[in-house]
Amino acid sequence: MAYMDISPIGESIGNIVLLHGKNFCGCTWNATINGLLAAGYRVIVPDQVGFCKSTKPTSYQFTLEQLALNTNNLLHSLNVTNATIMGHSMGGMLSARYALMFPSQTFRLVMVDPLGLENWFALGVPYQAIDVSYLTELNTSYTSIQTYQQATYYGGTWNASYDVWVNMLLSIYEGPLGTHFAYNMASTTDMIFTQPVIQELPNLKMPSLLLVGDLDNTAIGKAWAPASVKPLLGHYDILGKQVSAIIPNCTLMEFPGLGHAPQIQAPDTFHAALLGWLN
Repeated sequence: MAYMDISPIGESIGNIVLLHGKNFCGCTWNATINGLLAAGYRVIVPDQVGFCKSTKPTSYQFTLEQLALNTNNLLHSLNVTNATIMGHSMGGMLSARYALMFPSQTFRLVMVDPLGLENWFALGVPYQAIDVSYLTELNTSYTSIQTYQQATYYGGTWNASYDVWVNMLLSIYEGPLGTHFAYNMASTTDMIFTQPVIQELPNLKMPSLLLVGDLDNTAIGKAWAPASVKPLLGHYDILGKQVSAIIPNCTLMEFPGLGHAPQIQAPDTFHAALLGWLN
């Protein structure tokens, strides 16, 4: 696992681990890293196995539990046994799994527009084979990434500054390990779809923060869901309230007019809310 371990100037006031989403890398947290460092936190930011600068295996059993264990092993290698765990999108779902597996080592939990706030299969989305998802991944282009992110991550808007994250992702698909990466992405889609966490979220005990853009409409499987099912999926303006109500000691912060990536779309607003809760 590739990772960044960045200490603030002066004494640290705590450890925060940042877990990236499926279409992002650890470096996508750059603005959040800078804000947390300025506030006095030590920040640890891994790239999960299969992603970005980490190993892209030709065969691997991708599970949320395995990725959580990998992250925990990394932290132990850095002598970190207690931290605030913060994740976005897939990373938010992974952060929940991490907190459920390692509750005594999770000081606080922060989930940013996490996946897994609903069970898509239970709502009527059929299972899609990994081989089918792999073919889709192999056809990834700038246009396919940009179109999806504009509609989902940024509430239908687009700013030229978002291009860096599109090109970052595209460079991996088009790189020397692009076919490995495409299969890893198909495998992680399968992981997210088949391993819901929603039914276990009431078991979280540590203080938690759920940050949600109310225009977020993310739903794994929406692209292949029946027409009658699509309208049922990905209503984060409703899901945020529903899920925060079932998690003990959970604070909900909603961002009107923002999509799936509020930390990128409105960083000043997002970081003010985050740091206000942390501090």
